[in-house]
Amino acid sequence: MSQIDSKIPAGPLAEKWTNYKAHQKLVNPANKRKLDIIVVGTGLAGASAAASLGEMGFHVINFCIQDSPRRAHSIAAQGGINAAKNYQNDGDAVYRLFYDTIKGGDYRAREANVYRLAEVSASIIDQCVAQGVPFAREYGGMLANRSFGGVQVSRTFYAKGQTGQQLLLGAYSSLMKEVNNGTVELHTRTEVEDVVIIDGRCRGVIAKDLVSGKLERYAAHAVCLATGGYGNAYFLSTNAMGCNCTAAIQAYRKGAYFANPCFVQIHPTCIPVHGDKQSKLTLMSESLRNDGRIWVPKKLEDAKRLQRGEIKGRDIPEEDRDYYLERRYPAFGNLVPRDVASRAAKERTDHGFGVNNTGLAVFLDFSDAFQRLGRQRVDERYGNLFDMYQEITDVDPHDNPMMIFPAIHYTMGGLWVDYELQTSVKGLFALGECNFSDHGANRLGASALMQGLSDGYFVIPYTMQNYLADQITVPRFTTNLPEFEEAEKKVQAEMDRIYDIQHKQADKSKLVSVDTIHKELYKILWNQVGMARNAEGLKSALKKLKEVREQFDTCVRIPGSKEGLNVELDKAIHLRDFILMGELIAYDALERNESCGGHFREESQTEEGEAKRNDEEFMYVACWEYQKDDDTAPVLHKEPLNYEYIKVQTRNYKS
Repeated sequence: MSQIDSKIPAGPLAEKWTNYKAHQKLVNPANKRKLDIIVVGTGLAGASAAASLGEMGFHVINFCIQDSPRRAHSIAAQGGINAAKNYQNDGDAVYRLFYDTIKGGDYRAREANVYRLAEVSASIIDQCVAQGVPFAREYGGMLANRSFGGVQVSRTFYAKGQTGQQLLLGAYSSLMKEVNNGTVELHTRTEVEDVVIIDGRCRGVIAKDLVSGKLERYAAHAVCLATGGYGNAYFLSTNAMGCNCTAAIQAYRKGAYFANPCFVQIHPTCIPVHGDKQSKLTLMSESLRNDGRIWVPKKLEDAKRLQRGEIKGRDIPEEDRDYYLERRYPAFGNLVPRDVASRAAKERTDHGFGVNNTGLAVFLDFSDAFQRLGRQRVDERYGNLFDMYQEITDVDPHDNPMMIFPAIHYTMGGLWVDYELQTSVKGLFALGECNFSDHGANRLGASALMQGLSDGYFVIPYTMQNYLADQITVPRFTTNLPEFEEAEKKVQAEMDRIYDIQHKQADKSKLVSVDTIHKELYKILWNQVGMARNAEGLKSALKKLKEVREQFDTCVRIPGSKEGLNVELDKAIHLRDFILMGELIAYDALERNESCGGHFREESQTEEGEAKRNDEEFMYVACWEYQKDDDTAPVLHKEPLNYEYIKVQTRNYKS
């Protein structure tokens, strides 16, 4: 196993990336055609990486589980993208974006990586404008931006419609240009089931054709995973239902460290759960918090009347409303970071002040904005979001406040990577949400799209060359090698095992669907490994998760045929990995006996109920190493976080 070496370049913080690029190894343009790179995923990170590497001349093999790359999950991102452009001269700068990101992540990220992210952010906007992304514009012709990202400067850029979708269309157009040019070989409806390691280096993948059900082998000089996060371990999340962590978990089983899995983000502005038949949650853009005010009733009796459906939010007079974020955090108010806003909502609803029939909702109210700006102006900013909310809930936000509640959204943990985005397995890279990222313990709003595009357009094209420079002497691999054969046999054997569980169970009444077991997993994770965690609950969760695995291994029912298209079999494979992922989250949350960002340990809080860090003991990246099987506890390695250029402080959003 490789030692933990982050490969941070020497020199001043602001010069590290420039110096790295100036001294990187290069690949002869004629040689690039002889080098193969596999990119798994076609979201913002995957599509931008595949397009960029293809444009450089490499031969890229690109996979997506959807029928088209433009259906990748990034399209669901409704909010904006951060960049240090400082168009409005309000004091933003690369350093300020860097520091806000570090601070927002509770000082649990690397200085060098985060500074690079902030540095290249301005290029992302220019890149996307050149692609035709329809960013909103002011009458002066400048791109419109607004305050967000947990800060008081205007650095968040929004596209007309859903920003993520528009940015993905830009990346998609670049990708398809390279597909048409022949530099990118695209495989749709194909899922990577395993990575292949030869002599300590990742040299290919085993993929499944989701339509035919057949396994296929693909070889390359390097592999990039850009498959997103693991939020769907919680079953109900804001992610698309197909999002999964199988490729990342398989990489983990093959020796790649998994870093900071307990850093799971709870998004504060989701449409609350309705009934018990949902399979996903709807994310409302965080941009709504620019003008919407969040509140619950001051009086408990008013909350009870709301819960019983006797009154509506509009019926409660102004003097009886508790704008609790503005009350608790006067400096930032409704724009406090996601972890703070989410826990504050939980605190109010835990005390009985929830505003819907379940008691698990708060109001997001635009009545003040309508009076201040006029309905037309507000509709110009948020009209499409208002329409979407009304279509889903049958409530018009113009007449009655929206209801929102926190839900699982982004995951800051992921495969450990060094400065070059390479995992602890040589030749295996991880991009975007798939890696443990630059966000630390909490992601600022509008920074996910920034990181995905940064990794794909402006980081991996450089760092990949540094790795591949000496690989031209390695001829193209045949997939007939024993390592490929062994990996394929193991994948097939595991698929057979999972499908045949139902036939080995003597008592057929015990058989249950994949979703039924996944919902059991969800209850454990949400209740004991969710917004608030404690040692007793985490230890209990780990025992219960063993029981969930036992139920899966003895009672899962998979209808249909083992051959050909079988969505339930694919879901079962994902669930197998979600169970292991849930255990990883719990192990890490139990080990990290402090509160920081998206990880809140009840044993570690201030008198006011705020997160209380323990910098002396926990200022490190937790790197978990897989052992011999899923039942064996992983081993923890620590990468120290040493801050040379910033002062570590307690986060303060009150003054």
